[in-house]
Amino acid sequence: MQSKRMFKYVAALSIAALAFTACGGGEGEEAGGTAEGEAVIHAHGTEPQNPLIPTNTNEVGGGHIVDQIFAGLVSYNTDGSTELEVAESIESEDNLTWTITLKDGWTFSDGSPVTANSFVDAWNYGADPENAQLSAYFFNPIEGTDQEGNSTEGDTLSGLEVIDDLTFEVTLKEPAADFPDRLGYSAYFPLPEVAFEDMEAFGEKPISNGPYVLEEWNHDVEAVLSKNPDYEGNRTPENDGLVFKFYTDPDAAYTDIQSGVLDITYQVPPSAISTFQDDASVQAFAEPGSVNATITIPNYLEHFEDGEEGQLRRAAISKAIDREAITSTIFDDTRTPSTDFSSPLMPDYSEDIEGAEVLEFDAEEAQELWAQADEINEFTGTFELSYNADGAGNREWVEAVTNQLRENLEIDVEPNAFATFAEFRELITNREIDTAFRTGWQPDYPSVYNYIAPVFGTGAGANDGDYSNPDFDELLSQAASAEDDGQRAEILADAQAILMEDLPAIPLWNQDAVAIAAEGVEGVQVNWQNQPDYYLVTK
Repeated sequence: MQSKRMFKYVAALSIAALAFTACGGGEGEEAGGTAEGEAVIHAHGTEPQNPLIPTNTNEVGGGHIVDQIFAGLVSYNTDGSTELEVAESIESEDNLTWTITLKDGWTFSDGSPVTANSFVDAWNYGADPENAQLSAYFFNPIEGTDQEGNSTEGDTLSGLEVIDDLTFEVTLKEPAADFPDRLGYSAYFPLPEVAFEDMEAFGEKPISNGPYVLEEWNHDVEAVLSKNPDYEGNRTPENDGLVFKFYTDPDAAYTDIQSGVLDITYQVPPSAISTFQDDASVQAFAEPGSVNATITIPNYLEHFEDGEEGQLRRAAISKAIDREAITSTIFDDTRTPSTDFSSPLMPDYSEDIEGAEVLEFDAEEAQELWAQADEINEFTGTFELSYNADGAGNREWVEAVTNQLRENLEIDVEPNAFATFAEFRELITNREIDTAFRTGWQPDYPSVYNYIAPVFGTGAGANDGDYSNPDFDELLSQAASAEDDGQRAEILADAQAILMEDLPAIPLWNQDAVAIAAEGVEGVQVNWQNQPDYYLVTK
């Protein structure tokens, strides 16, 4: 054990910041006709799934907004390294009990102070799955929760104690050396007292403490954010505000970039995938990224339940997918076939995961595995793969995958489209979807642990397939408490070996970090989450 751990700064990623030089058109710093900070940036967004409550937002549309209007105990730099933001210090002598002291003077946008209660009350609220179905799992490490994150002692967690207005103490169930690294994620953001008077109404017009303030949320149209004049954190806006315009057609967003109606997008439509980097009407940015794509097959689907048949069929489907062909043909090599459940950019990534050959294309072996499963229980009917049609490239790759499965497994396979991401996610969240479906993960903090714990841990908020394996959960616990980085990486590799056997989701590929900006837009930096750092963008 360290004698004392004072959390001041964690260089969590060993890669350099993804501050790209644009390819294609644009005139760099001489483009545009306004001085720095004199323009509102119009950015590509999607309609959030839920009201904008930090403890219940874990999808991209809502996350874009929540991350801009709130500030947490720590913040993440472009390269994934971590700095204190609202916290003055985060200290522990044993990695089990953490004392968190806040900087004095932070306020919410209504003028009320950000206090220790602002965090403790928000965390107590978020730990209850009835309040925050999507994020309650993130509070599971804190003493006083059961396996699903529910409080075991009423409305408050025994592991949270307010010491004074600027100090609170967090006691974990087990030591977690990386606990401070997690605290920049939105589930750990603070809430003002007024939020608890009517949380649903609050979620429509949050009172926040971040770089921006939400001025308007016109559902299915746009969200308008203005600069917060009282913000004094690490992410001072270089522009005069943000407008997230909600698109259901990525081609329309790209066309608006070309014409200058939209300033920046993080998606490339399939129609432009092979041309966007040479398009003289836009500025293009692309580097290897951290976001992955997967197919989740819920364990409640017939023929895919826990047991030998389900394992054989999942392995067969994985082996029947030619990832190289799809990433080359559909995505023009702006995706890289997966080798694990995370990303090679993570500092604890491992190339040596037992069973990872299940991700390699082999049509003959896929047929043999499927036939073995049929000997246990013959498959009848149609295998369907659902997706949201408003995501760039989703229709194209899903149709390519279903065509490959149909040909290589010689079964009936069909794509199943939903119009919007919000509709699609609502069905998944409510367990009302009766097919396999597309999934993916944008990391909350830079670690393999974050790719697998919130997604596959028993009762985890993003565990869309309801996967549960006690051996896997035990390895997660060991990884969280490991003090040595090398030891943690080895344990996480062992945990992934279990996932390779069970395949609760099937890894497909990692998406390049991409941004496309209109001419005259400056300051574009794509961060470790494959998203533009919007506060830096100017025009």
